[in-house]
Amino acid sequence: MAAEDLYAVLGVPRTADADVVKKAYRKLAGHLHPDKNPGNKSAESRFKQVNHAYDVLGDAKKRKLYDEFGEDGLREGFDAERVRAYKSWSNRQGGGGGGGGGRETFSGAQSFDPEDLFGASAGGGSAGFGDLFGDLIGRQRRQRGPVKGPDLESEITIDFPSAVQGATLELHPQGTGGNPVTVRIPAGASEGSRVRISGQGGPSPNNGQRGDLVLTVHVTPHPYFRRENDDLHLDLPITVAEAYHGAKVPVPTPDASVNLKVPKRTQSGQVVRLRGKGVARKGRAAGDLYVHFMIHIPTDDAAGEFIDRLAELQQDDLRKDIAF
Repeated sequence: MAAEDLYAVLGVPRTADADVVKKAYRKLAGHLHPDKNPGNKSAESRFKQVNHAYDVLGDAKKRKLYDEFGEDGLREGFDAERVRAYKSWSNRQGGGGGGGGGRETFSGAQSFDPEDLFGASAGGGSAGFGDLFGDLIGRQRRQRGPVKGPDLESEITIDFPSAVQGATLELHPQGTGGNPVTVRIPAGASEGSRVRISGQGGPSPNNGQRGDLVLTVHVTPHPYFRRENDDLHLDLPITVAEAYHGAKVPVPTPDASVNLKVPKRTQSGQVVRLRGKGVARKGRAAGDLYVHFMIHIPTDDAAGEFIDRLAELQQDDLRKDIAF
């Protein structure tokens, strides 16, 4: 099975700069760390892949070798200059490789042993050498055909409801030829989410498939709701009468407004949970909505007399047991 492309492992385009590579690595490593996934072999395996990918792509020298030669360029003892010389010679020979093995001769009568390219550490004898250069030369030839265009990176800012419920937007990102692009933001998108739109990136240099458009999502805060993972929280104002006597009050949710019962003698800060009324993402159980009751007192002067009468009923020191 072919090794997975290291850029794909980190989810970044081949044009990504060092900061983008580092940011993608930190995000994935934090999510896949064994401490957060005890006993999860799949996450452990993926964590090792991500670390290997960053070990290569986070090192400018290794990344340059990988971009030119793939994983072969990372092998111990790999001699890039000799490999380039061999490929150049092989191309001049029509790709035939020069025949019977052993010591070969380049232009200028320079003689070399193919095994010198890797030294004794390469192992495998001439068969390993032939397999390696068969792969290298074959890959070089395949790259002469149509290649995929570059991915384009862009950013988009959406409002809180669109992030929670999902939305379909029409964009005009730069680099796509000025044509509008329809983008579907999935329900449950969060700050920093990345959305990939296939075939909407840069054009191929030789009539191949267009690259992809990769959007980083930013979400504007909501004036009343806040989000914690897939749960939502709402500070709901209620009157003194509603708190004392109990009531039914309307509460907006991502689906629709619901009537919520305020228990009698409710105190400010008391919380009621509405199951399944939080963020609903595909393939996951919906989160919950936590309603925090916040008692609001009247602020006009006419309320003063009634507030004083309430104070007479509260003779105890409400804060006597509070200590640091």
